[in-house]
Amino acid sequence: MPTTHLLYLHGFRSSPQSHKAQLMQAHVRAMYPTVHWWCPQLPPSPRAAAALIESGTTDWPRERMAVVGSSLGGYYATWWAERTGARAALLNPAVDPARDLAAAIGEQTAWHDPTQHFFFRPEYIAELRALATGPLSQPERTFALIAQGDEVLDWREMAARYRGATLRVLPGGDHALSGFATHLGAVCDFLQLAR
Repeated sequence: MPTTHLLYLHGFRSSPQSHKAQLMQAHVRAMYPTVHWWCPQLPPSPRAAAALIESGTTDWPRERMAVVGSSLGGYYATWWAERTGARAALLNPAVDPARDLAAAIGEQTAWHDPTQHFFFRPEYIAELRALATGPLSQPERTFALIAQGDEVLDWREMAARYRGATLRVLPGGDHALSGFATHLGAVCDFLQLAR
């Protein structure tokens, strides 16, 4: 069935104002105007983020929803897709954020507005671990766009984590996926967005 409801989950220190989120939103509105788009501002607490995602999608039709997740949002998207059976498109997805973000405990600034501050608490590491999922139960429902030039995450670890899924591994590139616009079509096609 075509996807009528699309969730976009941004990464750590990011927001709905991220370049990829804005590109995706504009593309969906222009090409798939009937698709319901939701890109919430995720709170720093992983447990609170999961609760927001669940409450905001409770009444969505299970067989007609999909998710796009970038970096930490890709980790959340994997968790949500495993719970719901939704299709997922992951953009340089975080594989083990509990490990990687242990060094980020403390005060942080928002990427798109340095005047906004938040505190990444030590207990958030355990909250991240609680959202971990095992091997993909339906790898054919997952697409991962992975840049070998990612300066934040190891592309080999991402490719291994999502083995069995549809992988598009890009030579070069960066964590921000600066060339994301050229892959919008492939992402939307995989998600089977309703026209």
